[in-house]
Amino acid sequence: MPSALLTAADVRRLAAGLGIRPTKSLGQNFVIDPNTVRRIVRTAGVGPDDVVVEVGPGLGSLTLGLLEQAARVVAVEIDPVLAGALAGTVAAQLPERADRLEVVVQDALRLHDLPGPAPTAFVANLPYNVAVPVLLRLLERLPTLRTGLVMVQSEVADRLAAPPGSRTYGVPSVKAAWYADVRRAGAVGRTVFWPAPHVDSGLVAFSRREPPAGDREAVFAVVDAAFAQRRKTLRAALSGWAGSPGEAERRLVAAGLDPSARGEQLGVEEFARLAAVSPEDGAPAP
Repeated sequence: MPSALLTAADVRRLAAGLGIRPTKSLGQNFVIDPNTVRRIVRTAGVGPDDVVVEVGPGLGSLTLGLLEQAARVVAVEIDPVLAGALAGTVAAQLPERADRLEVVVQDALRLHDLPGPAPTAFVANLPYNVAVPVLLRLLERLPTLRTGLVMVQSEVADRLAAPPGSRTYGVPSVKAAWYADVRRAGAVGRTVFWPAPHVDSGLVAFSRREPPAGDREAVFAVVDAAFAQRRKTLRAALSGWAGSPGEAERRLVAAGLDPSARGEQLGVEEFARLAAVSPEDGAPAP
C-alpha cells in the first residue's frame, strides 16, 4: 500500500499550488522526509488513545504521520492559507482518517484552550523563533498534556533539557522543568527540511510532573532576575528583585541557599523555595 506521508516532491507541489514560499519571519521550514516523520511519531510514543496538539503543521507532513497513530489531531496554524489547505491534503492522502483532524487558525502564543476532547500529547516541528514561548504556553494553558516531543533548533534543545550547573542551563531550562521532566531525544539534520535551515535541529521529549509547591509567577520572577545577570552572584543578581543586596542575602540564607552561588547552580525546587521566603521575616510564606 502506498504511503500517505508527503515526499519532498509532494511538499513542493502543494506549496506551488498554494503559491507559497516558506516564510522566514514565520520560521517555516517544511519537513520533506517521511522517515523523519515516522521517527518523530515513534519517539513521541503517540498511541490510539491520544489526542495530539500540533503547532505549525504547515503543509501537513507531520500531521499525516500523527493521524496514522492518534485518535485525534488538533492542528494550530497561524497562516490562514496553510490552515485552509490542510484538511484537503489529509482528505487526499489519508481519507480514512480525515474526520480525526481539527484545524484551529490561531497564534499559539495567544492560545487559551482547544475545542473537543482534552489533549494528551503535544508533538510539533516548532518555528525556531518562538519555540520556547510556545512550549511554555501550551504547558501552562493545557494541563492535560501528559507527554510530548518537539523538534527545535539544536541549541534550543540543549537549553531546554540542560541540568543545573551545565553551561547551557538557563531560564528555559528552569521554566520547562517547572512543568515537566525534559530530555534530549535525538538530533535531526538539515537536509530533511525545505528550505534547509542554517542550523541543526534536535528533538526534545517531556513528561508532565507535579510542579514544586509555590506560586508559579513568583518563582518565574525570581528565575528571570537570577539569570538577567548570570555572571553575578545571587546576592547581587537578586538585589533588584529583593530590594537590596542585604535583603537578597537574607532571603537566600532563609531558604538555605548560598548567597555567593550563581543562578545556574539552582534547580527549580530551590528557586521555588527561595520565592516562598517572606520579605517580612525571612520565614517561608504559607
